[in-house]
Amino acid sequence: MIDRRQLLATGAALSALGAAAPGLAARTEPNPADRELDALLESQLETELSHTPQQLTLLGLDDGENAQARYRLNPTGLAAEKAGRARLDHRVAELQAFDTSRLSALGRLNYDVMLFKLESLKALSDSFDYGVTRGPYFTPFIVTQLTGAWYEVPDFLDNDHPVEDASDAEAYLSRLEAFAAALDGETERIGHDADLGVAPPAFMLDRTISALADLRDESPDTARLVQSIAERAGEIGLNGYETRARDIFVSIVRPALTRQIAELERLRTNASDDAGCWRLPQGEEIYRLGLYDNTTRSLSGEDVHEIGLRQVSEIQAELDKIMRAAGYAEGSVGERLRTLAEDPEYLFEDSDAGRAEIIAYVEGLVTDIGKRLPEAFLERPDTPLSVRRVPVAIQDGAPGGYYAAAPLDGSRPAYYNINLADVRDWPRWSLPALTHHEAIPGHHFQISMLRQTSDLPLYRRLLKLTAYTEGWALYAEKVARELDVYEGDPVGVVGQLQSALFRAVRLVVDSGMHHKRWSREEAIKYMMTEGGEPESSAIREIERYAVWPGNACAYKMGEITISELRDMARARLGGRFDIKRFHDVVLRAGPIPLAVLEDQILDWIA
Repeated sequence: MIDRRQLLATGAALSALGAAAPGLAARTEPNPADRELDALLESQLETELSHTPQQLTLLGLDDGENAQARYRLNPTGLAAEKAGRARLDHRVAELQAFDTSRLSALGRLNYDVMLFKLESLKALSDSFDYGVTRGPYFTPFIVTQLTGAWYEVPDFLDNDHPVEDASDAEAYLSRLEAFAAALDGETERIGHDADLGVAPPAFMLDRTISALADLRDESPDTARLVQSIAERAGEIGLNGYETRARDIFVSIVRPALTRQIAELERLRTNASDDAGCWRLPQGEEIYRLGLYDNTTRSLSGEDVHEIGLRQVSEIQAELDKIMRAAGYAEGSVGERLRTLAEDPEYLFEDSDAGRAEIIAYVEGLVTDIGKRLPEAFLERPDTPLSVRRVPVAIQDGAPGGYYAAAPLDGSRPAYYNINLADVRDWPRWSLPALTHHEAIPGHHFQISMLRQTSDLPLYRRLLKLTAYTEGWALYAEKVARELDVYEGDPVGVVGQLQSALFRAVRLVVDSGMHHKRWSREEAIKYMMTEGGEPESSAIREIERYAVWPGNACAYKMGEITISELRDMARARLGGRFDIKRFHDVVLRAGPIPLAVLEDQILDWIA
């Protein structure tokens, strides 16, 4: 078992926060002070959204007074970064000056959760004059194989920007032209950070330069940036947009991509092979704050590493028993997992038909788990979910799977994205755990329920706290197993445990690279040897952790906390413990620091 004293250790800020947090049972109607706080935080949210027009579109809020947002992309240059940091400072100062003495228990919870998040971002912003400090995930690097306008904008324009009339089509062209400005703004910041001694490692630059070149060199006849508007405008009887989009792509976007490639190639000349953030200015502080922001715990790199090693050992022991019983007894657990992953019995065909079969299989898993939900949950949200392939243009650097929530106006479904670059990454037995994590009862269930049924204000429902959100999704994989989705399928259970092992290995390799100064190759070897990951998957994952120091640790730390809290509640309540009520408390709490979640559960128990 995990040492709870270490697991639940927190800094002074979180200890104070947790002491003020009420359980859901204590909720009352907002009082006047609560409404003043809501007005302040809603105003702050509106201001931030006005500076992030892409987010307005993603939320379905780019109409009415916000209609002009549909013509713009997020600003990216040094001036925009400076202005964003100033707004963050102002937000924190406004909250710190707010009189909390009149707040209700729920109002104080909302206050403390938001202050925690904003102060965490401010600590990063104040500490580093480089990198991305105000996004959902901190990264020391402006553009990588996983971040930047090149990665976000093409998919955003193709899948999220609506084209329902001539105005939308014109807005698309405006945003396509703004894509070049977004690239140039990032190129300016890449140069600024390079002057401070900050540049991505060589392997990251190689992958990013290659992807940028592929995007630049696409033929206008097949480029998705051109064909997306041509096809959708044509469907509603609008002509001429292909020619206009082609001209913008060739004369404006391509040169901006070339300029960004040239800047990255300049950095590549003297790039380091070291993967960890320790090599950067204030590298140890990067990792400390990255862990704190992502896990909401005051944990050192050494703490994380030791927890990871224990988790790996425990999960491997359980896997060993199950795999032996299933007839896989030769070699280490990692070797047996790779043998199982290469077994033709479980592989899909490496073709378009095979990839379509994977999508269909996953859709069947979503349907099946949906029928079982009443056994463990009081409610189920009804937001539509679409399973789709990660766009080919970004698949080489993208995660194996990820979730994109539906907009608030319901104008499109939520997306469960699966990376099908290499079908060998997804033997049949591995897909249920991924599906239960990204879809139901994981991200899709949690985020949709929060948005549809919660009485929390919008600023709380849109808050991103990785340890809570990813911790729930990993915990949800275990819940699916408890709902007997693997009945009579021991190999399926191996898939669930391999997924848990994968997240435990992350604790080891993330702290290994950023704290213990492991090389990229050492981390890849550990993930393959101990986690049984195929080489292509291990490479993609390790390079991902090099982008976001500390982020990979949030998943297992969140799941450990939720599981430990459930065990505690079951032990204290005995026969009165109700799993449906426990899940309701966790889900309705919304994204909160893990220490505060503990207080919510303790209050519910009481």
